[in-house]
Amino acid sequence: MTADLLAYDGSGIDGGAYTTVTRWAQDAPHWFDQAVRVWSDLGLGVFAVLMLLAWWQARRADSVVMARVLAAPVIVVAGYLANSALKTMVHEVRPCQQLPRTVTVESCPGTGDWSFPSNHTVIAFAAAAALWFAYRRIGWIALGLAVLMGASRVWIGVHYPHDVLIGALVGLLVGVLLGLVAGRCAPVVERIRGGVLGPFLGAGPATA
Repeated sequence: MTADLLAYDGSGIDGGAYTTVTRWAQDAPHWFDQAVRVWSDLGLGVFAVLMLLAWWQARRADSVVMARVLAAPVIVVAGYLANSALKTMVHEVRPCQQLPRTVTVESCPGTGDWSFPSNHTVIAFAAAAALWFAYRRIGWIALGLAVLMGASRVWIGVHYPHDVLIGALVGLLVGVLLGLVAGRCAPVVERIRGGVLGPFLGAGPATA
């Protein structure tokens, strides 16, 4: 049987901060809460758009940049898998279940949908780190959006702040470690560019 590494009740860590944020959400305008909810539920799609933008730009860049861009979705999947492993070890009950009197913007996930760490936050920060290695400007934009994603998970009431903070650390750790080595796949990209997938990967920078 897998041992639980953390108490089932995470409210003793920062339950007070969680309650404060959810009270802010109760007092906020309805349109604002709904905008945050939509972003929290669907915002990960924006990171996919940023990856497509990076790929489009990398078609005219060298193979190191293209290798880093192509690695971005792989890095996101690796971050998600690492986080899923943590969730199977740390069975932390969702705050909206542990603190049932709290009114939340989002419906509370069901029993067995563990809280620690935040999957959305891991994915967002892993994507931001991966994109930063390819294009600094896109990476910084993604990082800012990742912060908003993490904050939104607490605002709508489905995560404690520490779920988000650790999720950000996991995403950054995976993103940085794999992003550092992604460029080493440039020779493979260079060979593929000379094959049938050349139009998809582009020809790289123009030479005089």
